[in-house]
Amino acid sequence: MDNGAKSELEKMLAGELYHASCAEIQPELAACAAWLARYNAALGEVSSVWDALLRERLGAVGEGALLRPPFYCDYGSNIHLGKNVFINYNCVILDVVRVTIGEETRIGPAVQIYAADHPRDPDVRRSGLESGIPVTIGSNVWIGGGAIILPGVTIGDNAIIGAGSVVTRDVPSGVTVAGNPARVPGSMAKG
Repeated sequence: MDNGAKSELEKMLAGELYHASCAEIQPELAACAAWLARYNAALGEVSSVWDALLRERLGAVGEGALLRPPFYCDYGSNIHLGKNVFINYNCVILDVVRVTIGEETRIGPAVQIYAADHPRDPDVRRSGLESGIPVTIGSNVWIGGGAIILPGVTIGDNAIIGAGSVVTRDVPSGVTVAGNPARVPGSMAKG
């Protein structure tokens, strides 16, 4: 790096286009993969073992947070869990940038949270560049099993996301959405 140019890792964390295959990022991916192997091998352990392991890798872990293995992520260090968060089995979080989950939030099994994004222009995408857009999930949110949260989405406090929903847009506080794409029930045109 010369003249203050950003590294690929710095670009990634800033949500800018970066090369995911660059050599400087690979050690972080490898460290997370090794940590995931240990974490997921602890499936039969008590939650205090999971808590200690989570605190080794995640950016923040609030008191009483519980994430049941198996679990999958890119880096771990960009995931921030509030107090008493519960995440059920088989969750996937692509955390190339920050993913924040507020306190008392409940996340069902097989939920996928994607902060990783790809360019829409095919030539840029073919070049290997990608980016990330932070995902923020408020407090006391309930996300049903199998839901998918796309890059850049913010879900407000006390919202409910129906099982199997694909959340493509922000969800205001206190609102229930469901479907693909997720909408407020009854708001879809009848026909």
